[in-house]
Amino acid sequence: MAYEVEAPKYVRLAQTVQGRIEAGTYPAGTRVPSENQLVQEFGMSRPTVVRALELLKRDGWLESRQGFGTIVRGRPTVIERTDSRGRHTLMRKESETPGRLISVEQVRPPARVASALKSPEQAEVLRRRFLVEEDGEAAELVSSYFPLSLASGSELELFEPLHLGLREYLEARHRVRLDYVTEQVSARIPDDAAEAELLGLPASVPTLAILLTARDASGHAYQLNDVLLPAGARGLETTYRLD
Repeated sequence: MAYEVEAPKYVRLAQTVQGRIEAGTYPAGTRVPSENQLVQEFGMSRPTVVRALELLKRDGWLESRQGFGTIVRGRPTVIERTDSRGRHTLMRKESETPGRLISVEQVRPPARVASALKSPEQAEVLRRRFLVEEDGEAAELVSSYFPLSLASGSELELFEPLHLGLREYLEARHRVRLDYVTEQVSARIPDDAAEAELLGLPASVPTLAILLTARDASGHAYQLNDVLLPAGARGLETTYRLD
């Protein structure tokens, strides 16, 4: 039986602030309320407020400006692409992809993943980690995260390459209808030495990170891919017409 769990406090606060930005309560270019004001308004601890603000900065809703405090950036830019990486990643079959399955394990997800999956702060999720290779070299590291309520007792838990793409697998095996994917592109330092080693990079070298969240029509997130690419060797290209 699957149980609904409430998101941690910092995630709920981040969602509230994000909702106010989207509604225009906090317009782009203005300062958000101070940490003290948010602590008083929501009755939450300062560490919770700080963590919520950091999450919004990481996702592109807020930014810190020297001498001005925390400023609203507005809705992060979303670029429409007819051949998106999200679609490709969801359709790709591990068994037919050059590379190797690195691990299949239950882990406590990073905050960015827990936020998207609305997973409690201390709750574990299933992570499948696959290293895609081109000409014998690391091309991208794909960490796929699934709620345990969806993955437990399924082929997702087996340390064997999947013969179906993730979208096909979820829709065929779990009767999940995925409607759209949200892509967030950023640069970040590898989370740990293992990520850097798998990509053949020093631990201090930034990578190009693409966070892909697959959702149904209601907006519920069923699965998330954290794709890392060596920033010096890869980039994203989009071609579009000028008006």
